[in-house]
Amino acid sequence: MPLLLVMALLLAGDGWAAGRHGPQSARDYLSHALDVMETRSVRRDQVDWTHLRREAFTRAESARTPSDTYPVIAQALKDLGDRHSYFLTSTEAAIQRQGQEDTFPGLTGRRLPHALGYLALPAVGGARETRDTYVRQGRAAVKEVERNGNACGWIIDLRQNEGGLVGPMFAVAAPFLGEGKVGAFVFADGTSTPWSVKNRRPELNGEQSPWGAADPLRTPDPPVAVLTDGRTASSAEALLVAFRGRPGTRTFGAESRGVPTGIEGFPLSDGAVIALTTARDADRTGRVYDEAIPPDQNVPTVRTDIGTDRDEVVKAAAQWLQEVAGGRRCEPPPAPPDSR
Repeated sequence: MPLLLVMALLLAGDGWAAGRHGPQSARDYLSHALDVMETRSVRRDQVDWTHLRREAFTRAESARTPSDTYPVIAQALKDLGDRHSYFLTSTEAAIQRQGQEDTFPGLTGRRLPHALGYLALPAVGGARETRDTYVRQGRAAVKEVERNGNACGWIIDLRQNEGGLVGPMFAVAAPFLGEGKVGAFVFADGTSTPWSVKNRRPELNGEQSPWGAADPLRTPDPPVAVLTDGRTASSAEALLVAFRGRPGTRTFGAESRGVPTGIEGFPLSDGAVIALTTARDADRTGRVYDEAIPPDQNVPTVRTDIGTDRDEVVKAAAQWLQEVAGGRRCEPPPAPPDSR
């Protein structure tokens, strides 16, 4: 199950409808769900709502309870055509609220030959403690790479990152993105909310990161190679978009999944949630994305080679970094202590 990029649980209804007929009817429940889609979908101006509603109510003719309409709502979300919206039943939403998706694969940071750094950023979701751990481990990995001297260039690996919560990823990557506006969410009505970095602390939707500022890199504004593949999706694509337009940046691997969009969660009266695509990602130049993002240099990824010396994507990225970073002055590793 995909993780929500933005799980702002906006109260989209008034709970169980009060009235002569007791709890909300299946028809009212479905009608409200379709109202949410029509008013907030990023594709609201591109959908034939008369047709979509007619199809939905036809499928729900035999529905007697709100839960009977679950498959109909899920299909309607697919019919929007944004490739990202989905439906959580009340049970699935409860599981997510309880934090049962709190784990993430270990962050990986290491120093490569020729004074290059490597940082893999996996997906992250779950409770605050999990997010705190992610940011702490990610920032510690960067410091460890630079413990024995500057990294003249960096590889940021977003392969296999299928999305999740965007905030922790930005908190780790902030020193690499540069200062100022690095992107935005763009909504159907043309309004937008920016992504910015101020003193190595990201701001998303006008709110500062709760994790404070990251430490500065020992080599300011290094060249960065970003790695992607077909599993790079959702919030990982948002981070990819934030690197687009950054000077000294090149992408390697395969095109991303193709859902560079933001999701909001809208709860229904019984606890089920409509995870609805409400915004598209835009880079620092203002370019808006809504499909798969191709790399600057296509390099086939062999999944079993990731993390090994056989990884051709890392080799290609490292070769480019050596070329562009070759003229930089990097501090040599510190001298060993005098044992005399």
